[in-house]
Amino acid sequence: MTRPLPPRDERHLTQLYRGLDEASRLTLLRFAEFLSATGHEGGAGALAQVPALAEPDLIPRPPVESVVGAIKRLSQGYPMLDRRRMLDETSILMAAHVLNGRPARDVIDELEALFARHYGVYRDSFTT
Repeated sequence: MTRPLPPRDERHLTQLYRGLDEASRLTLLRFAEFLSATGHEGGAGALAQVPALAEPDLIPRPPVESVVGAIKRLSQGYPMLDRRRMLDETSILMAAHVLNGRPARDVIDELEALFARHYGVYRDSFTT
């Protein structure tokens, strides 16, 4: 019995993946993990359900942390934020680390500032 073909976009992604070297494959996988972490937990629906100003529940930064781990930690600490609005900036920081070799510590510092800044915009929306 013949199995149905995967969707066209899935086949295309597989073809692209197979054409990459090992380091680029790892980068693609890390980016997919990032998108998965930011795209399926909450989002705009979670923001719409928040009736009043929500406070962040910040998780302490561990001594050693990956950039993807930091994104997950910050997403948990700031569940009220619409991560789709942060996707471009977060992606740029992730790429700076994975593709350009920027130290994780520096990127995580900027991610923490990014989340705090977006929380400030969220908080300010309750006063206007």
